[in-house]
Amino acid sequence: MGSIFLSEFTGTALLLLLGLGVGANVSLARTKGREGGWLLVNFGWGLAVFAGVYAAAPTGAHLNPAVTAGLWIAGQDFAPGIPATPLHFATYVLAQLLGAMFGALLTYLAYKKHFDAEPDSATKLGVFATGPAIRTPLWNTITEALATFVLVYVVLLFGNTPSGLGPLAVAMLVVGIGASLGGATGYAINPARDLGPRVLHALLPMKGKGPSDWAYAWIPVTGPLLGGIVAGLLYHLTPLVPAAS
Repeated sequence: MGSIFLSEFTGTALLLLLGLGVGANVSLARTKGREGGWLLVNFGWGLAVFAGVYAAAPTGAHLNPAVTAGLWIAGQDFAPGIPATPLHFATYVLAQLLGAMFGALLTYLAYKKHFDAEPDSATKLGVFATGPAIRTPLWNTITEALATFVLVYVVLLFGNTPSGLGPLAVAMLVVGIGASLGGATGYAINPARDLGPRVLHALLPMKGKGPSDWAYAWIPVTGPLLGGIVAGLLYHLTPLVPAAS
């Protein structure tokens, strides 16, 4: 259990450090990457996934409670030698949540002076947590569910292709989701990615940080979980490509 926890914790922390880091670089005051644009954010998150997947390879590199839930619903082991059980599920999710908080803390430390220099509290929160372009809870939830469905369903299919697609394929999938479906909500597509850093934002003694927008916080948790569950259910109905002999 300790090995499972450490693997998912480390991978998720690395994912959040690099993912939130690109958001900080693009949005905070006086950074060298300021106003680098949406595609820089997309590619930054994709490469963050690439690094996190390698770091957590021994446990299947879920890095995301929605992926863990989708695998369980799909009837798959969490990783070779790690069956889908309630205790293993709880260990994965706890490691992902705490890893996300730690990665967010490292991002804050890396950009501490820029957080201090940034006058806008909403921009500071935006480094840690997602927020919608147009706040409509039902449609924001649907967007998050759709984007996460694409992530989990395609990841499930990756595991059954004879080409042996790996971390780079998952990274490019995340870039594609961000470029296509990310504009409405900021594409959390991962409950731990949003909730962990949002909790840390609430706890940090950050100068001029403002509120943590808890009224929205349920959407990037509920939407991704719904999308992951639907992906796992649909996987049962999907004809699979025979494995290479």
